[in-house]
Amino acid sequence: MEARRKHPQKALTPVRINSLSQPGRYADGNGLYLVVDKSGAKRWVLRTVVQGKRRDMGLGSLRLVSLAEARGKAIEYRKLAREGGDPIAAKRSGLAIVPTFAEAARTTLDQRRAGWKDGKSASQWLKSLSAYAFPVMGDKRVDRIETSDVLRALSPIWLSKPETARRVRQRISVVLDWAKAAGYRSGDNPVEGVAKGLPRQNGKRGHFSAIAYAEVPQFVRRLPEVPTNYFARLAFEFLILTAARTNEVLRAGWSEIDSEASVWTIPEERMKAGREHRVPLGPRAVSLLRSARERSDGSPLIFPGRTVGMPMSNMVFLMILRRMEANFTAHGFRSAFRDWAAECTNFPREVCEMALAHSIRDKTEAAYRRGDLFDKRAELMRAWDHYISSESTGG
Repeated sequence: MEARRKHPQKALTPVRINSLSQPGRYADGNGLYLVVDKSGAKRWVLRTVVQGKRRDMGLGSLRLVSLAEARGKAIEYRKLAREGGDPIAAKRSGLAIVPTFAEAARTTLDQRRAGWKDGKSASQWLKSLSAYAFPVMGDKRVDRIETSDVLRALSPIWLSKPETARRVRQRISVVLDWAKAAGYRSGDNPVEGVAKGLPRQNGKRGHFSAIAYAEVPQFVRRLPEVPTNYFARLAFEFLILTAARTNEVLRAGWSEIDSEASVWTIPEERMKAGREHRVPLGPRAVSLLRSARERSDGSPLIFPGRTVGMPMSNMVFLMILRRMEANFTAHGFRSAFRDWAAECTNFPREVCEMALAHSIRDKTEAAYRRGDLFDKRAELMRAWDHYISSESTGG
């Protein structure tokens, strides 16, 4: 058994936990221990003071309760004990100890931290919530957060700091989604309705109002309800799944699709950077192409307009957004994709940038990067496809 250390703080890590085999009690900090039995089984124990007496309470097997979840439970039970309650009795009676928004945010961050390559993203994630969300609703129970709370957090920065406000909005949404998945909330995410109470952002030229990535699956789920052209709906979802630009999608032709390889190759003359761009297609994107083929009238365009051989107007997506009372642009889905890739995956930056067909500004880097990282981009686009499709269908 390892030697005792004074007041450890988050001493355990997933890697260390997996390597532990010697029977004993291993401290994580703040009264939380991982117990390794002689049989090799591992379980969580919280040591705390309940109504003046030191008590140990089990938090579950490591197979069922992750490190982040154990830390979250420890925070909840310690808080109940400090307030004079009996967490052991509460646990036995099946009563849920609902965390505050700040506690839920920290637990969510712990679960997501492993997907980030460095600590900078985690620091920025928590710093933005601490600055703008916690003062409004940090101490409020997560099951009592309403759209009005989110509105009060975002209103002061919505116009003055639009990019920061967008990131804060999506991070609040992620925390509340976690709370629902953990059983602390029910019903819709209150972030989804906050746009109706906020003024339209007038971004500077070259910048586009974007939807928070956490709201993209819900947006896709609503698309079939919009009164618009069948091909317009298909095209919009295809744009979201491929993170492509409006004109690239509206002018896409069947000759650009390799059905066997599930690849869409956009010729250089239609690309902003003037270079051919290969787009790996996920299962849902391929399914949309099949639907378009079934309804095709023989047009060379995948998503034809009303005039034979002509594409739809580039205003078609704007009209859909207006009917949905959305205050962001179609181009903003590219920003949502980039934020999701940075915050929810550990794909390297250059893979994410190439998925968006961004030009490489550093001439030295551009000279050495000969390939297009296609295989890695294919993994990334399948993950994005799965994120949207599984969340939008409730799977």
